[in-house]
Amino acid sequence: MEIQEPIPTSLHQIPFQEGPDNGVAHLTSADPGVSKCLIRPSTSADIPLITAIYNNFVTTTTATSETVAPSEFEMARRRQAVLDGGLPYLVAELEGYIVGYCYASQFRPRDGYRFTVEDSIYVRPDCTGHRVGTLLLSQLIADCRLRGCHSMVACICGENVLSEKLHASLGFKQVGLIPEAGFKFGEWLRLMIMQRSLI
Repeated sequence: MEIQEPIPTSLHQIPFQEGPDNGVAHLTSADPGVSKCLIRPSTSADIPLITAIYNNFVTTTTATSETVAPSEFEMARRRQAVLDGGLPYLVAELEGYIVGYCYASQFRPRDGYRFTVEDSIYVRPDCTGHRVGTLLLSQLIADCRLRGCHSMVACICGENVLSEKLHASLGFKQVGLIPEAGFKFGEWLRLMIMQRSLI
């Protein structure tokens, strides 16, 4: 969950804390002038920063099996497909900048899978370790539960300890492991499948 695009250095090393049970995420600091980090529904205006975050994962990591960085137009199309499916697409915003995003999509396209969703989550590297991922995924879980989803699946590509720990901390359990499921950067990648109930 890293991005190495140019980013405001003033946002580095800011402590995060999960908000109250109403699902609103807050950033806390001893400095009362520090802004709050808010988890909110994404808008079309967020697409440039969402695209920058994702494309760094595509070009520098095995966290996604995608190998060609998509355009902003393509990312906007994908976001709209999520929304058209009645599912949430969220961002974490701090001082006007998007520091992470996540969304849910139907696990598989056939109608029988309509109550199972798959999450995707990406967080800027200067915010990893500060609970941004926890805030995002917690809100995604809550939103999908309100939409009547039955379970959520995470398909974790390659060796991604941060993602595994994040999902485990929110109740996901490993239900499958497919060795050599993908190939990127000259290496075969496993696919770990984790799942949690939403009921």
